[in-house]
Amino acid sequence: HNAWVVMGGEKMSKSLGIFVTLKQVLDRFSSDAIRLFILSSHYRSPINFGDEGMGAAEKGVDRLRQAVFATSQRVSEDSSGPVDAESFRRRFIEAMDNDFNSAQALASLFDLAREINRAIDQGADATEAQRTLKELGGVLGLTFERPEVDLAAKPFIDLLVSLRTEARKEKQWQMADRIRSSLKDLGVVLEDTPQGTVWKHEKQSN
Repeated sequence: HNAWVVMGGEKMSKSLGIFVTLKQVLDRFSSDAIRLFILSSHYRSPINFGDEGMGAAEKGVDRLRQAVFATSQRVSEDSSGPVDAESFRRRFIEAMDNDFNSAQALASLFDLAREINRAIDQGADATEAQRTLKELGGVLGLTFERPEVDLAAKPFIDLLVSLRTEARKEKQWQMADRIRSSLKDLGVVLEDTPQGTVWKHEKQSN
């Protein structure tokens, strides 16, 4: 059995013109979000690609990343002790051993992240649990690298790109150029493709 990707209810196909390139997706979302999006479905099931699902994956990665790097500002004598990370490790392994059930494996990571956040809020030691979360995430290829573009800025960038597209349709070239120039000043570069305009964070030279 092979998994397949659908978009708008249709199976992605280059011959039918129903496809997006990996570069286009990476211009808008982190590599971790792509991995989480794919792994959230069983490999035998179809994957429904769309901005909503990718956006949810990006937020999910952010939740895991925050748990990995969270630090406590206090140590409480009344805390319930460190998180039992081994129980989550067992759940993860059992899920992966069960026909590579990556969706259930991810569920165990999100539950572990929630326990880490709870423990830190209570002033407990979550260091080992954070190490386990990062290790198990690494098994799935998650890097937990911080994105170059703040996730909160993405909707505003998308809005500006949309406004520029409308300006180009109305032949308001000066406005379109002004939006492109303003985004470039903020480190965001645009690329006009046959499938639409995509943006990416401009790499800084050393």
